[in-house]
Amino acid sequence: MNAALFSTIPLLLCMGYFFMGSLPLLILKHDTPMDSRFIRGFFKTYYVAVMCAATIPAVAFALVGQLAFSAAMLAIVALALFLRKKILPYMDGLRIRIESEDSSAITDFRRIHIAGMAVNFVQLAVLIWGLFHFFR
Repeated sequence: MNAALFSTIPLLLCMGYFFMGSLPLLILKHDTPMDSRFIRGFFKTYYVAVMCAATIPAVAFALVGQLAFSAAMLAIVALALFLRKKILPYMDGLRIRIESEDSSAITDFRRIHIAGMAVNFVQLAVLIWGLFHFFR
């Protein structure tokens, strides 16, 4: 059981790093292709890292019979996969609009950036709550 709990550490670190790392990126104006490309790359890396980092505890919790936590980890993987398939192409479309100087695209890009951070924060908070609540 301890190994399963310890296997969540990389996931917690990944989620925490993304939140703390993407927070300062909000000061960017999101108005240049370089800003939007960097933020999109940050999201892409985050989604891949979360899918990998959540798979390990999913297997570990399943092996020790904690199927609810295993399912929760798989839900994190599924959500990251879903968001990666939806958000990244949307960011690409916005980036093209930003390059053509569409001012509403900048607002939309900032909005999707904040929404991605919010989803991550909620997942992180629920994961920490679940770990403390169920494994005291």
